[in-house]
Amino acid sequence: MTNETPRSSSAASARPLSERIKTWCEPARQLSWWTSWFNIVLGVTVMCAGFVFFINPYNIVPGGVYGASIVLHNIFPSIQVGTFGYFFDIPLLVLASVFLGAKLGSRTIFAALIAPVIMNGLSLLAYPDAASLHALDPTKLCGGVINMTEHLMLTSIIGAVMIGFGCGFVVRQQATTGGTDIVAMLLQKYAHIRFSNAILICDGVVVLSGLVVIGFGLGAKDIAGGGSWLLSFYSLIAIFVTARTISYVINGAQDDKLVFVISEQPNEAMRSFILDTLDRSATRIKSSGLYSKDDKEMLFLVVSNKEIPAVKLKVQEVDPKAFVVVTDAHATYGEGWRPLATAGELQAE
Repeated sequence: MTNETPRSSSAASARPLSERIKTWCEPARQLSWWTSWFNIVLGVTVMCAGFVFFINPYNIVPGGVYGASIVLHNIFPSIQVGTFGYFFDIPLLVLASVFLGAKLGSRTIFAALIAPVIMNGLSLLAYPDAASLHALDPTKLCGGVINMTEHLMLTSIIGAVMIGFGCGFVVRQQATTGGTDIVAMLLQKYAHIRFSNAILICDGVVVLSGLVVIGFGLGAKDIAGGGSWLLSFYSLIAIFVTARTISYVINGAQDDKLVFVISEQPNEAMRSFILDTLDRSATRIKSSGLYSKDDKEMLFLVVSNKEIPAVKLKVQEVDPKAFVVVTDAHATYGEGWRPLATAGELQAE
């Protein structure tokens, strides 16, 4: 009996190579598999374009690995920002495997490895010569067509939206671009710091380093317009806009509303309205007043924001004395709404 499990395990691993290759290649027969990989490339490309055309030339440091790469580029101008991405991402991927026991998905590894290549490629196309490339001179960017030196607020917002859209699009394909998320997970596991706070710490350290190197002019290269500590404020704006854009891309516009209707009247009219007019469902809960001790009925339902006026009008019609509570629903899953995540699926809340 004790030898059966090892034999069955070894038998499973001893399947013919051709059969294992066939199993690995099975997903590639579906169009959705190719589409998801294309979307990863598209998302990474949009993210990199946001850095190359709107963030890097103006020394805005939006946190994360590539924010740190911008800081290091100011110290070592001959090394491109994308190349520094490799210096961070590869060790972080290894650390995640060793210390977190993370089974890094092939899509995450792919996204983390192609991002520096695409960023360096776009940088080479955007600048006419090596000198302007090393200096990240915005006056030479695309022949000076995209010179936004006098509009730093606008360029930080545009760049952040593009970065957020690209990152969010990648996460929708069940991948990430690695980076400081791994550092945050390490801090969460070994320093017992909440993940959200750990991300804040990582981005804070990056922005602070940008303030020292770029804001106070300690870097090796000249900064367009001169070094300014005000760049740190643009960096904070970029971090905020990026986070909101990622959330929007992944979760969509969160306009779902949670409604509680407490009434002493029979709710047959409300039932017909919810099922037939709204084409939704609800939960009926028996309740009683704490003071009056009278039996009541509470309806619990989720509707979209645009359906709230119709619900309130119907409640007013059925029972003007009803007690109604409307609150935001952060995320709604289930039949008629977003599907629940499967095991191992990434969710960005």
